[in-house]
Amino acid sequence: MDLRYINTFHTIVEAGGFNKAAEKLCYTQSTITFHVSQLEKELGVQLFEKAGRHMVLTKAGQELVPYVENVLQSVNNMKSFRSVIEECQGDIRIAAPESLLCFHLPKILREFRKQAPRVHIYLDSMTSTSVYRAIRENKTDIGIFYDLPVDDATIKVVPYKDFDFVMFASPKIKKLYSDFITPNQDFSSLARICQPAVGRVRKRFDEYIKSKNFTMGPTIEIRGTQTIKNLVKNDMGICFLPKFTIQEELDKDVLAEIPIDKKFEPIHAVYAYRKDKWLSPPLKLFFQLLEQYKRV
Repeated sequence: MDLRYINTFHTIVEAGGFNKAAEKLCYTQSTITFHVSQLEKELGVQLFEKAGRHMVLTKAGQELVPYVENVLQSVNNMKSFRSVIEECQGDIRIAAPESLLCFHLPKILREFRKQAPRVHIYLDSMTSTSVYRAIRENKTDIGIFYDLPVDDATIKVVPYKDFDFVMFASPKIKKLYSDFITPNQDFSSLARICQPAVGRVRKRFDEYIKSKNFTMGPTIEIRGTQTIKNLVKNDMGICFLPKFTIQEELDKDVLAEIPIDKKFEPIHAVYAYRKDKWLSPPLKLFFQLLEQYKRV
């Protein structure tokens, strides 16, 4: 069915007659009549009839009007399809470990929100291993995680940032126990506050304590970084985390860095996504922001 016939029919209805439609569309009267006759032929019904000196819609013509309006609206939507998909709208799902999600990504997400206010953002907090699994299973658009061996050729991995570690305590605890360098000390009154043993951060913490042969008090083990910081603030013990997670508290002297004499290799963060993933405008924008912030 020729869209010109449909548009002509709609213009006749809107303009109020064949002559006015011809003027509006810059068609001859015979062209208008031909379009109507062809549309009537294809539909098998009469759309107009004479009422005195005027042509008016038949009952079939009246019933056709909403269908024609829907067709023309769909055509207009299709014409604007490219501009719609080029706008930042839709959804984006991001998976990352809790430490990155809480203490590093908010600034990036704030800028993303400013530039793409119509995008729905879904955030998933999980371990690095789970982030990698979510990418493989196509359950997230992009994953940011601490470097893991990636042996899947379908996944694109991009180096992001390196993060240094720091041992820290409350200012009160640091004042009471100022030396965490001399070996063979007894810190049995201090708890070691840490994440579960499966994490890379915990592994580095354990390595340092063992290398110094420190005697520590009972362990307080919890996954949430914010809870760990609150426990340390309340003089419960010492901890070891990526420095960016406590930078604000260090700047405000709410927490205090404990000097150590071992230089740990920074923990590497990467971001990754499936190579067959459609890079939507929101996803492209998020990639751009990650690249900007990794230089900060």
